[in-house]
Amino acid sequence: MAGSGERAARTRDRLAALLADASAAVLGTAGGRAAGVYLRSGTPDVLRLAVLAGLPGPLFRSWWRLHADRPFPVADAYRLGGPVVLPNATETMRRYPQFAAGLPFPLGSAHVPVPGGTRPLGVLTVLCPASPDTGDELFDRGLLVRLAEGLGAELLGLAGGDEDAVRWDEAPVCVRPPPGRTARPAVGRFSWDPATSLVRADDRLHALLGRDPGALAGTADALADALAPAEAHRILAALRDTAAGRPPAAPLSLRARDGTPRLLDLWAADAPAITGVVVDAGPAAFAEEAADPLPQGVLCLDRLGLIVYANPAAARLVGRSREWLLGRALWDALPWLTGPPYDDHLRAALLAPEPVCFHARRPAGDQGGPGAGDWLAVSVHPGTDLLTCTLVPASRMDPATGPAPGAHPDQGAEPDDRSMAPLYRPIALAIALTDAVTARQVSAVVVRELLPAFGGRRLAIYLLQERRLHLAWETGFPRGFLDPFEGVGLDTRIPGVETLTTGRPLFFESMAQLGAAYPGLALDAEVGARAFLPLIASGRPVGSCILGFDRPRGFSAQERTVLTALAGLIAHAMERARRYDSEAALARGLQEALLPRRLSAHPGVETAGRYLPGTQGMDVGGDWYDVVESGDGLALVIGDVQGHGVQAAATMGQLRSAVRAFALGDRPPDEVLSGTNHLLIDLDPGQFASCCCLRLDPATGRTLIARAGHLPPLLRCPDGRTRVLDVPGGVVLGVDPHARYPVTELVLVPDAILALYTDGLVERPGADIDEGIAALRLALAKAGAAAGRRGGTGARSLAAVADRLTGTARLAADRPDDVALLLAARHAPPSVPGRHGHRPAPAHGP
Repeated sequence: MAGSGERAARTRDRLAALLADASAAVLGTAGGRAAGVYLRSGTPDVLRLAVLAGLPGPLFRSWWRLHADRPFPVADAYRLGGPVVLPNATETMRRYPQFAAGLPFPLGSAHVPVPGGTRPLGVLTVLCPASPDTGDELFDRGLLVRLAEGLGAELLGLAGGDEDAVRWDEAPVCVRPPPGRTARPAVGRFSWDPATSLVRADDRLHALLGRDPGALAGTADALADALAPAEAHRILAALRDTAAGRPPAAPLSLRARDGTPRLLDLWAADAPAITGVVVDAGPAAFAEEAADPLPQGVLCLDRLGLIVYANPAAARLVGRSREWLLGRALWDALPWLTGPPYDDHLRAALLAPEPVCFHARRPAGDQGGPGAGDWLAVSVHPGTDLLTCTLVPASRMDPATGPAPGAHPDQGAEPDDRSMAPLYRPIALAIALTDAVTARQVSAVVVRELLPAFGGRRLAIYLLQERRLHLAWETGFPRGFLDPFEGVGLDTRIPGVETLTTGRPLFFESMAQLGAAYPGLALDAEVGARAFLPLIASGRPVGSCILGFDRPRGFSAQERTVLTALAGLIAHAMERARRYDSEAALARGLQEALLPRRLSAHPGVETAGRYLPGTQGMDVGGDWYDVVESGDGLALVIGDVQGHGVQAAATMGQLRSAVRAFALGDRPPDEVLSGTNHLLIDLDPGQFASCCCLRLDPATGRTLIARAGHLPPLLRCPDGRTRVLDVPGGVVLGVDPHARYPVTELVLVPDAILALYTDGLVERPGADIDEGIAALRLALAKAGAAAGRRGGTGARSLAAVADRLTGTARLAADRPDDVALLLAARHAPPSVPGRHGHRPAPAHGP
């Protein structure tokens, strides 16, 4: 076993190295910013990200697993077997809105299937920054296809030609992109004398700007033109303001003549001279010690998020030593700088060409020292190989701007954007809500999309029923805290009611403020802010939504507007979900009414039936089963009408009646199917049906079986052997009026179990149906053995077998199809009476 494990580890390592080389080749030749490879996994129809080049894996965890049926470009490339090229964000939003909402950045992407044998082994994907008018020229499609073909050939070679052996079930391997071109020095310094306008620049700055040594000794205008000609006015204004004692709040973000991002920081070092530092944010390596004298903090991250440089100011601001910071991932070194909404900012810096600026607060308990509990202005500047991150205390910000709009009076001026949801959040929520059909699914989407965006910790959704509010979903509140508010009437003076009756959202910056507005209202132990949002759809009250925060905070005008708009989206989704739930309940009631409430029974035969409705849609299904008296025996039938909906249910009811009528006349199974086939063709409902019908003689066990396009029955023998019965069949009912249905004869021995089933029990997305039948056969063998240990295959134990066989399907949250199962077992009593009774048998499960 150890040797086998070692071989598997070596194979996995070779596979990871191969994928890493392929991704690096894509970045080196196709001009992408990031690349990755998805491969098949051990879970059917689930692709897993095997390697990610140029991006840190933890920031993109949501994309590690992807179902092949999702409306994403990677999934389409895999299923359709052809490249999917999205040259810009506009095209991405038009074709794949969910993908665009998750990565709302100006980028283009290409997704190329990696060919294997009968189907792709995976998908090669590459991302690149792009402008809105970028066209298909962004990627060389032919080159990417050739790279994917080469990768596929190497993968098959590594797997010995076995395409099923090419799988990935682990976390992705994250690799650095190939290094860029040898860069000029990343940092240069200069000084400027306001009195003489004389500029002196060091050799690093001359090299950075591509000038000969001494060429920049001149005026401020010449320096500004050399730094960024299009933004010379900003540079000159910053120089004048610094000389007047008003240095910029943060380094200026500039663009060089060739578009390279640059930073300019100024401060008054030795009056009257002004010292300036120019940072080229794009090169592959930060100059050692060049930024050490800067007064603001500077961190440099590689494209996997590891800190490769920190100046003394950065170490002081974050309360860690430079040695401790170097080589650590940003989310490990500075956990307060990650999570919503900071992860969105960092993803933007990794994927978009423009700098990203936001505010963050270092927690007061974080290592203590200077800066603990203070707010920092953070700027992240993208680059080909590095991200340059600057940290500036919020106290350096221009005092003329005053306190931030969202500041709480007890906390002083706090930057307004610390938890402000990115602008794409309403779009993301709207798109996600389109896929939510039940009230529970809507609530889950709100928790997933809304709370992280605004930094909330608690959520409660109440729905209005008969002029009372009832809790539909809650998370984060203390156990039992919301119980007293269950079923409150619309005349109760509490904020959750008043926000609905007045139609106005209510915002409280602290629990103290909430308590002052509603004296006597039960409050939890938290001191944080609360937002009460009315859920109103098309003028109709639906309910109310409560958001809770774990600390006091203000709500800016923009946040209030966004939250109010999101409440409207939630209200419409909830209204739609309530209609769905009521119509689904009605549909299921109709469906169950069409199924037999009791099965005809015989003293020598026991039967058990189970039916489970599909849960992915509210349409009525067409699966059915029945047990009918047929002369001195029993007729067992199971069928599946094509499609879903009321029409399918109506057709199912007609077929069930027809089969009963023919079977009651003691006709053999082939005549039952032929007569039902002609009836269905005469009715012409535009649908067809599969069916399996058998007649069992309880006295002898003689069984006649005929099939019309239905799945073959299973038989478990008393000794435990279980097999799929080889029963030749005819075409489905309702297609060919001349169809013939051959009859197969067998003897059902006592204590054997015969199983009839529909495809909903054995069909799985992306898997061959034969695999599902084989799995059901093994489950029947085990379940029958368990029943035997409990004392034979009586009614109670046969019902237990049915429960075990449908247990997995019953627990599935999303069943795409109905499930029907019918079991029969014959006993050998001392004598079999000529007439049989009508003892009720279990028809279907709850």
